[in-house]
Amino acid sequence: MFNEFKQFAMRGNVVDLAVGVIIGGAFGAIVNSFVGDIMMPIIGILTGGVDFSNMYVLLREGTQAAPYASLDAARKAGAVVVAYGTLINTAVNFLIVAASLFVVVKAMNAAKKREAAAPAAPPAPSAEVTLLAEIRDLLAKR
Repeated sequence: MFNEFKQFAMRGNVVDLAVGVIIGGAFGAIVNSFVGDIMMPIIGILTGGVDFSNMYVLLREGTQAAPYASLDAARKAGAVVVAYGTLINTAVNFLIVAASLFVVVKAMNAAKKREAAAPAAPPAPSAEVTLLAEIRDLLAKR
């Protein structure tokens, strides 16, 4: 049973998947930083200084009365909120990840097409074939 598990775990696909998951987690952190620290402030400026991360709809007040300075303040007060700004941030995050993966997959497909389109050079004839061709050419001259 251990040998079967070892064969399963050491298969190329499983190792590739593990590497992909680890790199994907690291890539996710980069994208989160890109979205939160670069994209959303720019989008906020374009929309008149709106901070999407603090956009929410108050459904019920918490222990302290509204208004709340931020989404965190509302949550700390125990208010029931629909944090649609977080959804906007997550959607932008998803779109950036999807676009990045699309570009990577498209580049890989283009590289595969170029590799497949380039015909391989025919193998050099063997010594026997070369010798027979020389004999044929000599006989043709007679």
